[in-house]
Amino acid sequence: MDAMRKQLDVLMGANRNGDVREVNRKYYDRDVCRLFLSGLCPHELFQLTKMDMGPCPKVHSLQLRKEYEEAKSKGVDNYDRELEDAIDRLIVECDRKIGRALRRLEDEDAKAAIAISVSEVTQTPEILELSKQIKEKLKEADQHDLEGKTDLKIRALEEVEELRTTRADKQSILLLDAFNKDRASLPQPLPNPPPLAPLPVAAPDPHIQEMINEKLKKAEDLGEKGMVDEAQKALEEAEALKKLPARQEPVLDSSKYTAADVRITDQKLRVCDICGAFLSVYDSDRRLADHFGGKLHLGYMQIRDKLAELQVLV
Repeated sequence: MDAMRKQLDVLMGANRNGDVREVNRKYYDRDVCRLFLSGLCPHELFQLTKMDMGPCPKVHSLQLRKEYEEAKSKGVDNYDRELEDAIDRLIVECDRKIGRALRRLEDEDAKAAIAISVSEVTQTPEILELSKQIKEKLKEADQHDLEGKTDLKIRALEEVEELRTTRADKQSILLLDAFNKDRASLPQPLPNPPPLAPLPVAAPDPHIQEMINEKLKKAEDLGEKGMVDEAQKALEEAEALKKLPARQEPVLDSSKYTAADVRITDQKLRVCDICGAFLSVYDSDRRLADHFGGKLHLGYMQIRDKLAELQVLV
């Protein structure tokens, strides 16, 4: 019920029912969200993700934000430091997860420790211009909300989604190109490998193979959601299953496997330096676009941009 109420607040305003208390409320009241007044409340960013904080228990009001900004311009109040501290804690925790993920991947693949910087690869002038347009459209939507122009607000938010989709598609192409170069440095299979003497190998246990496939799929899904520890654990479980000896058969000669065989099971994971999600150098452009357009990535991108903005103002 609280989540539904918040959604209606965003669309129609917190005072949509003509609540007199809302009209008489002041921006400095204790039940008003100071983070929202300063420009960004983390509770709004990660809905329906593993970082979901639930609805904010305090009031979000664009009218009160306007009053706060007027008071701030006169030097009466300034809540920027509170917002900076709040989002800095989120970024510190995210960076810790990224560090842990890189250290774990380094044990398996030294190249992962110098993973591609997603933020650098995807920040071209065109991408920066799209980000600027998105911010302007969001401000436009807020202004329409203040003026009670719901239809125009909805249209502005639709344009924001269109711009975000365009940006995600272009970012995915940029990262895919970087991953293609990354893949080129990986061991390649021999074009014409010499024939090897056949070994008496029994067909793999279908039950174990099914479990391995499930673990790999689970690791991939968890990686997309930024669940670093869980994804790594699933990969380790898959590797452990692959090491189980075949029943009633001698140990297989590992030299018969090509680099291509290894790469199919080894996803060659890289870590997004913005949100901490696992990405594979074998991901498709569609999967990468879904990552860039996902709430988790967009949320961390917003708080990182906001933190940089606040630090410039200091």
